[in-house]
This record gives sequence, structure tokens and C-alpha cells, in this order.
Amino acid sequence: MAGKFSVTDLKQQLKGKTHPELVEEIAALYKRFPQIKEYCQAAFSGYDDSAILQKYKDIVKGELVPGFKKNLPSARLSVARKAIADYKKVSGSKYGWADIMLTFVESGVIFTNEFGDINEPFYNSMEGMYQSVLKHLLKENMLADFDSRLLAVLKDTRHIGWGFHENLCFLYEEHCGYEPEF
Repeated sequence: MAGKFSVTDLKQQLKGKTHPELVEEIAALYKRFPQIKEYCQAAFSGYDDSAILQKYKDIVKGELVPGFKKNLPSARLSVARKAIADYKKVSGSKYGWADIMLTFVESGVIFTNEFGDINEPFYNSMEGMYQSVLKHLLKENMLADFDSRLLAVLKDTRHIGWGFHENLCFLYEEHCGYEPEF
């Protein structure tokens, strides 16, 4: 087979397999690739992916929350963001995705309050994720489930520089339709 192997090609190959051969193929993938194992655990457990969600939230917190791991956090936002993307790939939970995105922002706020003002790219990343979670929550009608955490982020950023607090408040007001009060 020359060239790129497409989904259509894959389907054609799979159609030629017997049921037991397909079961063996899937079992081999499950054993070999951790993401496939996590996907199957989430998909076949009635979408109770709490252990998987916790694993990825721990990666996010490990990068940003002081004292979460034995060492100081590395503040590698790329690692934390990759954990969010990886979670989304293995789970179909819209609630879990909102939870981990908001955990990223909460962890960034904890990091800033512990170590002092960071830099503009750091805050831009936090603001972008805050906006993403707001959009997701509104689209999925889940704002009420997370509103107290969204407001807690705003309260916890009152003394952070770079216009961070003001930008988050603006995003909240823009998406929720009212100015937050604390």
C-alpha cells in the first residue's frame, strides 16, 4: 500500500478481519498504548472517568501548585496544556474537560500568589484558558456548576498585577452578562 494510510483504508482492512481477530487487535492496542487504554476505560465504564481526570489534573497541578509534589513546580505551561489536550482525546466528558481547564487557571493563580507576579505570556495563557472554559460552560449549559469556582478565581486575583484581574473580570462580564461581585 503506497502513500498515506487513511481511515477508509483502515476500515477496508478491518472489514476483512474476523470478530476474534478484531478483538485481538483491539486488545493489543489496549496493552500497547496508554491513551487507548484510558479511552477504553472511559468509554466502557459508563463514562466514569474520574481516575483518568484526576491523573491529568495532577499533571496540571504538579506543574503549577507549590507543595503538590515534593519539588517546586516547574511552571511548564506547555506540559499542563498538553495534559488538558490529552485528557480531551481520551474522554468525552464535557464536565471533566471544563473541570481540568478551570483547574489550570486555578493552579496558575495559586502559583502567582505564591511566587509573585510572573510575566505577560503566563497571564495571556491563563486568560485564554479562562475564556475557553467560559465559552465551553455556556455552550454546554454548565455555568451554574462552575460559577463559584469562576468567581473564586476572580476573588483570588485581586492583588495580581499586569491587569490580570481586570481582564478576567472583563471576560466574566462579557460572557456571563453581568459584572461579578465579591
